[in-house]
Amino acid sequence: MTPRRPPGLAGLFHVGDDLVAERVAVFLDFQNVHLSGHGLFESYGLPLYRCVPDPAGVADLIGQRRSRASEVTAVRVYRGRPDPNFQPLPAAANDAQTARWTHDRRVQVIRRQLNYRGWTDGMPPQEKGIDVALAVDLIHLALRGQYDALVLFSSDTDLLPAVETIKGLRLGHIEVACWSGFKPLRIKGTNLPYCHFLNKDDWAAVIEDWTDRI
Repeated sequence: MTPRRPPGLAGLFHVGDDLVAERVAVFLDFQNVHLSGHGLFESYGLPLYRCVPDPAGVADLIGQRRSRASEVTAVRVYRGRPDPNFQPLPAAANDAQTARWTHDRRVQVIRRQLNYRGWTDGMPPQEKGIDVALAVDLIHLALRGQYDALVLFSSDTDLLPAVETIKGLRLGHIEVACWSGFKPLRIKGTNLPYCHFLNKDDWAAVIEDWTDRI
């Protein structure tokens, strides 16, 4: 029988002689994770599909780096989805990646359709509502207290208010992550939350080449 703990109780505790690891949920702002890593660690002009981070791999790296014994029990991926009417191949790749990643039962991919306003004028599609969806889920899951630690991987300052809310209202324990070379999301005037910096070797360990896989 799995030991149960009170919701939101951070830290390790003992049940009999067993040491129970913290339950960790990792939230990935996927476009930010992908583009920032690509810009830092890859040669200019390398297609993005040649170096796609595996979300579970990223989350497990973070779990392994935590100072407390941890079990990554949820990996939540937030990203846009191309419209197949406009971009059939990118849409197929996006669907295939979602199918592959969710073979790992910890992984959930939350997608919203890209916005194609300006497409006919040569403007690229844009993500719409992803940051809001991530921020809402981050606060909602902090309130539910089913994880001992939440880790947000993003360098997007639009997500900082959600981090500040969780810290300020003591809704739960939150940490952040980013690639080394980017400024972490930090509450003004502090070194909080704790940041996991992942480097070029970490990037190389988690990326996959999606050439000819569609």
